[in-house]
Amino acid sequence: MVLTEPIVITGVGLITALGQDRESVWDAVRRGDCGVRKLTGVPGIPDGLMLAATVDLPEPNRKILKVTQLCEIAAAEAMADAIVDVEQVDRDRFGCWIGAHMGDDRGALEVQGIPFEDLNMEANWFDQWLPNTTCAHLAHKFGLQGPGLSHSTACASGLIEMLSATRALRDGQCDIALVGSGESVTRLLAAGFYRMRVLAYDDDPTQACRPFDQNRHGFVLGEGAAMFIVERLSHALRRGAKIYAEVRSCRCLSEAHHITGLDENAATLVRLIHDTLQDARLTQEDIGYVSAHGTATEQNDMVEMRGIHRAIGHQNKSYCVSATKAMHGHLLNAAGCVELALTTLAMRDGFAPATLNLTHPDAECRFDGVPLVGKTNQFKHSLKLSLAFGGHLVSVALSRWNDAESGFAYPATSAIKAA
Repeated sequence: MVLTEPIVITGVGLITALGQDRESVWDAVRRGDCGVRKLTGVPGIPDGLMLAATVDLPEPNRKILKVTQLCEIAAAEAMADAIVDVEQVDRDRFGCWIGAHMGDDRGALEVQGIPFEDLNMEANWFDQWLPNTTCAHLAHKFGLQGPGLSHSTACASGLIEMLSATRALRDGQCDIALVGSGESVTRLLAAGFYRMRVLAYDDDPTQACRPFDQNRHGFVLGEGAAMFIVERLSHALRRGAKIYAEVRSCRCLSEAHHITGLDENAATLVRLIHDTLQDARLTQEDIGYVSAHGTATEQNDMVEMRGIHRAIGHQNKSYCVSATKAMHGHLLNAAGCVELALTTLAMRDGFAPATLNLTHPDAECRFDGVPLVGKTNQFKHSLKLSLAFGGHLVSVALSRWNDAESGFAYPATSAIKAA
C-alpha cells in the first residue's frame, strides 16, 4: 500500500549552542550570532586545543548521555509544538526515527587502567556500545510503539531518518512519527577529527569557519539536537494541527567514490538534485533557497558549489544558498536535522539565513551565498543537502504550507511570493 496524500511537518524542537529552544536558536540565526568558542571541559582533550559550539545544559542529567539529553529536550519541544497528546493518538502507529550516535568510552578506559575525570556520570552499560540508545530512550519516554529505527550514515544520518520515516508514513506502517538526531562533543569524536586535520582554528573563534570562502580551512564541531513531528495530512487535520511545511521528496544516493573524499565532477550530486526535483514534481526554477551542507573544507565546498550550480543555476537566476555551520558548528550526525529545522523556520518567516565569514567567495560560488547578513526572501520551495563521509548524499525538498482551508497557513496565501 502506497498512500499519495502529503506528508507534513507539524512540530519542531531545536537546541544548539545558539539557544536552548527553537525560537531562541532561530532568533540568533536571524541576527547572525556565532556560538563558536574554545573547547573546554572534555576529559582527555586539553582545554583550548580546538574550537567548538557546545551547549551548556542548565541541569545536566548524569544518568544519560549528553546527546540523549539534548535529544530529549528537543523531542519534548517538538511534541509540545505539535500539540501531541500521546493519550489521544494511537501509539501503536506512532513511529520513532532517531539518528545513531557515539557511546560512552569510559568502560574501555577503566578496564585498561587509564584514569578519566568524568566519574560523576552514572553511565548505563548499554550507553557504551549501543548507537541506538537515544532512539530507544525516546520511544520509551513517550510510549511510541510504532516502527523504531536508528541509522548510522555519518553527517547524512539526520536526513536519512527523515527519508526513512516519510517512506514508512507513505506505505502505511504508521500515521505519525518523531524524527530527528543529536550530537555531543565526546573525546573520541574530538580526537578523531583533530587527527584528520579538518578542524578550523582562529584566535577569534567566530572567524574560524568560512563556508564557500577562498580562505576556508575547515569546520568546527557543534552540539545540539533537532526533532520533528511528521505525519500524513489527514492525521494532522484530524488533530487540528498547524502545519509548517510539506515534505515533498527525500532522496539519497551513494557516490561510491571514497570513504572521505568526493568526486570532483559532482555528477552524483547533480543527479541527486535532479531526482529529488522530479520526485517532488518541482522544476529548477521553483527552488528559492538551498540549505547547503557547507562544511568549509576545501573539497566538500568545491563539489557542493559546483553541483548546486550545475543542477539549478543554469535555469534559475534568483535562488540563494546559505551554509549555517559557521554559526552553530558542524553537528555531524545531527547536522542534517538541525539545518532542516532552520530551513523550515526560514520558510515560515520568509528569511534566508546568512553564510557568516563569506568575505571572499570562491570562484565556484556562482550563486547568491547570502554573505555575512541574512535577508528577507519569501521562498515557497527549498532544498536541504547533506554530503557525508562514506559517500552518503541526501536531499530533502520542502514546500511551504499555504493552504488556509486545511490546517495552518504560514502566512496567508496572498502574502507569498514564490521565488
